[in-house]
Amino acid sequence: MELGPIWRALLRNKTGAILIALQIAVTMAIMVNAISIMQERSSMMARPSGIDEQNTFILSSDGFAADFNERVTVEEDLAALRAMPGVVNAIQSNSIPLSGGGWSMGLQTEPGAEIDGTGVAVYFVDEHGLETFGLNLVAGENFSATDIAWRGRSETSWPDKTIITRAMAAALYPDDPGSALGKTVYINDDEPLVITGIIEQMQAPWNGWDGVERVMLTPNYTLFGGADYIIRTEPGRRDELMPQVEALLAERNRDRIVRSMRSMEEIRERSYRGDSSMIKILAFTIILLIAVTSLGIVGLASFSVNRRTKQIGTRRALGASKVAVLRYFMTENFIISLIGVVIGAALTIGLNIVMIEAFSLTRIAWYLVPAAMLMLLVVGQLAVLGPAKRAASVPPAVATRTV
Repeated sequence: MELGPIWRALLRNKTGAILIALQIAVTMAIMVNAISIMQERSSMMARPSGIDEQNTFILSSDGFAADFNERVTVEEDLAALRAMPGVVNAIQSNSIPLSGGGWSMGLQTEPGAEIDGTGVAVYFVDEHGLETFGLNLVAGENFSATDIAWRGRSETSWPDKTIITRAMAAALYPDDPGSALGKTVYINDDEPLVITGIIEQMQAPWNGWDGVERVMLTPNYTLFGGADYIIRTEPGRRDELMPQVEALLAERNRDRIVRSMRSMEEIRERSYRGDSSMIKILAFTIILLIAVTSLGIVGLASFSVNRRTKQIGTRRALGASKVAVLRYFMTENFIISLIGVVIGAALTIGLNIVMIEAFSLTRIAWYLVPAAMLMLLVVGQLAVLGPAKRAASVPPAVATRTV
């Protein structure tokens, strides 16, 4: 098949071909960048939180009676929870990973109001915190029972010890993160805390935060009028124990309300619900764009076949085989699609640069552009196959009588 005659025929009737090529280019630019966003969101959703999510659930308790003794209630609740068969451990805390709500502070390696602190998510825990969350202590030591202090709503002072994540150690001491152990850092500008332990990983309550793995644990119980209990169970027993724990706490003290029982898996799903919806919307958009582009190719090819029926019949009468006619239309579409994906590659990179600057997105993976080019070329060939077969099946005798 000579490319010259096909190219000259396209130039004589270029409007439709140009529109299809531009449609392919725009489809490719949007598709590749959408896939890149989907990959970024999927990777973010798959990040491990550092805790034993499969066997952990959370339950909230709010006291309402005038004589409600919060401190005694928390102490008795924790003792009862830890004594339950199937419960590995339990703590009271001010926040929950990926929950969307919690505390953040700034830590700095030198005292002084003029020094900018490094943002860190704060979790109040007792000496059972590491086991309850399922955290891996890689250096230093855990809190002891004597370290734990009670913290009221108006309390502004901090304990003198803290445990931080590796990510936080790297943020504070980028040249030598391992040296963070034993160092003194400062909170509230000049209040010292000694780093007594480093844990491998834990996530903050906010999944979209760029410092999501910058976390610190402090030895505190809270007296905030209500308590969030984090309970870790033996593997496979979480769903069995959740209603039992709820009933136990409800029966133990009628001066409070037990509410908001959620598994960590449910909290994760809610935390990333927006990202999950975005992935679904982008996937639907990609499918719709490909479908519309395919229909455009089918429409252009069908119009070309109908317009050139007599020409096709003449070629068939002069001895052109069905394969030759089929190959002609397939080649014509391949040229249009090739021009479209080349333009699309340039548009894809340009759009990605704009999105990086405007929305701080990541660069597209190198393999997405050639993969998209190949896919759209294949889609183009599949889309034109039906009209091309119809053109190849036109009988020479009927075609030559067409006016």
